[in-house]
Amino acid sequence: MVIGLRLFPVTTEMPYQPLPLDQTDVRYVHGPDSVPQPGVPAGETVEFEWRSSEVYPGTFRKFWVHVPAQYDPAVPASLMVFQDGWWYLDPAGEVRGAIVLDNLMHRGDIPVTIGVFVEPGIFPDAENPKNRNNEYDAFDDRYVTFLLTEIIPQVATRYAIAQSPEQWGICGGSSGGNCAFTAAWLRPDKFRRVIGYLSSFAQMPDGNPFPDLISRIPRKPLRIFLQGGHRDLRWNEPQRNWLAENLRVAAALAEAGYDFRLVLGDGGHSPNHGGVLLPDALRWLWRPTED
Repeated sequence: MVIGLRLFPVTTEMPYQPLPLDQTDVRYVHGPDSVPQPGVPAGETVEFEWRSSEVYPGTFRKFWVHVPAQYDPAVPASLMVFQDGWWYLDPAGEVRGAIVLDNLMHRGDIPVTIGVFVEPGIFPDAENPKNRNNEYDAFDDRYVTFLLTEIIPQVATRYAIAQSPEQWGICGGSSGGNCAFTAAWLRPDKFRRVIGYLSSFAQMPDGNPFPDLISRIPRKPLRIFLQGGHRDLRWNEPQRNWLAENLRVAAALAEAGYDFRLVLGDGGHSPNHGGVLLPDALRWLWRPTED
């Protein structure tokens, strides 16, 4: 018999990495999970077009559905929705979403997950065609309603999607980051896992509502991964400061006891650092137990 046995957590040792003196011109190197690996089967990516929006009338957009090699129609898959579709899907870009999903699923780091990569809408014949900021920066339920009633049903008619909100995640960067946060905040009955990179809380039309809301409203069942940049837009300005607004959201989450993680990096308003972090962010989001 062993008496008085105590179990201690295993310490994670991090290799020493000197800090750059110039915090602006920094580029992070992608890890092995962001490049195709030998023996890892690639999923199939299917392109769709959507011209029939009722939430955003007159807009046109593309979206892509990445179906992993491990997908079995008899077993509903988890769902991960990415804003700014091609930026997050492009295999030569900074994020490389489909490659990362394939590598992590092959190793069993995350469940079998269908990725949906949705472009912001455009008005094809308009002088100012982009509808991105109108969709992403608003604090209302239009965008999440658009996903739930227009885009995801197109996916669900073709592929088996799990219905538990614990198996649904949403990701975005810049305006797409606060869009992802807003979608999960307003509909935690659908989305429970959130990634926000360099989120543009600072340019939400009526100001950033989240620090106040997080402090006042009972904690929602969300798991949130945030990435911020030391030299993000207006990082040393008294107003509309991207870095400061991300820190305010993170502080509110900490004080309210949320399951969240904040990773700060160097560099400016670039998708590089967030893209490099995607494998770790997904592993953290889908970890089976809380820290």
